[in-house]
Amino acid sequence: MNANVMSNSGDAHPLQGIFDRARRRDLSISDLFQVAETLNGAGQASQAIELYKTWVAFNEGNPLAHLAYFNFSVVLRQSGDSAGAINALRTCLALSPKFGPAHINLGRTLEDFGLADQAVQQWRTYLEATAEVNADKINHRLMSLEHSGRLLEAVGRLAEAEAALWQAIELQPSKREAGQHWTALRLRQCKWPVLVGSLHVTTRQLLDSMSPLTLGCYSDDPLFQLGKAFRYNKTLVGAPVDISLVPRNLPRKKVGTGRPVRVAYLSSDLRDHAVGFALREVFELHDKTSVEIYAYYCGEGGDGDETQSRIMKAVSCWRDIRGVSDLDAAKQIVADEIDILIDVNGYTKHARTKIFAFRPAPVIVNFCGYPGTMASPYHQYMIADEHIVPPESEIYYTEKVLRIACNQPLDRQRTIAAQPTRAQAGVPEEAFVYACFNGMQKITDECFARWMTILSATPGSVLWLLSAEEETHQRLCGEAVKHGVDAARLIFAPKAANAHHLARIGLADLFLDTFPYGAHSTAADAITMGLPILTVPGKSFAARFCASIVAAANVPELACATPEEYVARAIAFFQDRPSLAAVRKKIMDGRDASVLRDIPGLARRLEELFWQIQGDAERGETPVPDLRNLDLYYEVGAEVVLEGVGFEADGPYRQRYLSKFARLHDYAPIQFDDRLWTAEAASRA
Repeated sequence: MNANVMSNSGDAHPLQGIFDRARRRDLSISDLFQVAETLNGAGQASQAIELYKTWVAFNEGNPLAHLAYFNFSVVLRQSGDSAGAINALRTCLALSPKFGPAHINLGRTLEDFGLADQAVQQWRTYLEATAEVNADKINHRLMSLEHSGRLLEAVGRLAEAEAALWQAIELQPSKREAGQHWTALRLRQCKWPVLVGSLHVTTRQLLDSMSPLTLGCYSDDPLFQLGKAFRYNKTLVGAPVDISLVPRNLPRKKVGTGRPVRVAYLSSDLRDHAVGFALREVFELHDKTSVEIYAYYCGEGGDGDETQSRIMKAVSCWRDIRGVSDLDAAKQIVADEIDILIDVNGYTKHARTKIFAFRPAPVIVNFCGYPGTMASPYHQYMIADEHIVPPESEIYYTEKVLRIACNQPLDRQRTIAAQPTRAQAGVPEEAFVYACFNGMQKITDECFARWMTILSATPGSVLWLLSAEEETHQRLCGEAVKHGVDAARLIFAPKAANAHHLARIGLADLFLDTFPYGAHSTAADAITMGLPILTVPGKSFAARFCASIVAAANVPELACATPEEYVARAIAFFQDRPSLAAVRKKIMDGRDASVLRDIPGLARRLEELFWQIQGDAERGETPVPDLRNLDLYYEVGAEVVLEGVGFEADGPYRQRYLSKFARLHDYAPIQFDDRLWTAEAASRA
């Protein structure tokens, strides 16, 4: 039974016979599903709903009735009747209490209504009901645990979330979704060591489950991050997409024609978000006679906020693709005749990486939203600066690196509230205030130990941190006590609106950056408010970002060569306040003329790069990402990371890799690449 049979029927009312069969209990469940699916696919959801209503009303006692109610709920939810879907799912479960998909969907629907407790309880009900084991129940049990962990984290019940996710990991360690959330959650809670295995789960499996972004907080290893990004891309996108589904646009002739190059930014963060704050003035300053800017928005919320409103006014075309499939979004980009498509998400929340896999524009660029390489076959360029990616570090990226003066755009028009007093901000009036306003996930045990060394050597000083969950506060206070530091010297700044947070930043005396994932926009905020920031640049993108910002602010001396120098200088500034005051004065005196705040210059430089990219494309010189040996860099990198080496200079770090490559090469020859494992390097290894 299919749409053609129905539409070609001589019956004046072709569906009437179907409804009659449903009433006579003569319509099988498979025929019901086929007809309903055909109706729904043809845009006749209301008819599909009526058919389900009729079938369930007249087929009470059918052993497969729970399946009918389940599919009925799906159509109801798709048509916007979530309350009806909930009722259908509850009836389904009344008929088949252990039917896993209904538990999953009912929990998700309750979650959509903001009923977090009821959603989690629904999944727990299924977990309690499935003590016996079979393949289907394991899969549904896994999904229930994963959904519970995700939602519990979202509502701030972190300990419960971690426990649920750990159960999911132990149930199927090879499934990485739960491990990805679990490792990120451990970092967010400052639980050290982060990776703790068990009889059922190895630390290698936990490392494998980390996302590329989380890995940046855990290890300063750009070669492993390169391999991780490569594997993550394959997992995220899945099997190679059928790019024949999307027409391929060849580069259009723009150079020398007087027509602007059409550039599109695709992001989930074009709203009141760090990325949105960074880019909104850039959009406004682009020369519209040189570049025509399109924006594709794929994030949550943002509707009507200040940042999104400003961006929408600044661009030539704004498209909301939140409800659009990856394939259809790619087709829209092709139809819009985009010359250069910029990925402003990378591997971050709400990224739509699969859109780029369809190659909807002749050139794809990685810029601004993600601190690292995409290691994909279709990201051809990356825009960075010489401090973050010096020439000798280009081997850590698959994209061709193009450079701007500083990788951190900012908005010079941001609103800043009146500065409060220290008492109003909750910090001691006379104390020397060290501060770090980075997220808790960036604080490692080694980083915290350095801070405690600093506090131990500077009597009366305090450390001002952004607030988190109370359990995390207590954990850090406990760690301080272990280091011989009074827990009262740790002060946690409550959440504040952005304008008020900016206003209070300047009350601190010295910002202490984290390692390996340092401050990005937070560092720019600190410099904006005249607050000096000490940092230790590492090897990876995230570990070098803050050094780029202090260089752009004309205080490169705040970048320390080693962690030991970082500690010594933090103590020295406490002991020599006039020297710190001089640095602060230097920042403020040169602030408005600094590279960091030259946003018109940044807009012009980006336009130069866009035209350079366009010229490359028209000449057939767009680079092809080199993906050779990336799986091997991942395997060797996992071994290196699990050795637990912290800060390491570039020379010894590369030699560590080369030695391991040489050992593997002796066993089975490895093809040379243009990265680290070159013929010349192999001869010396």
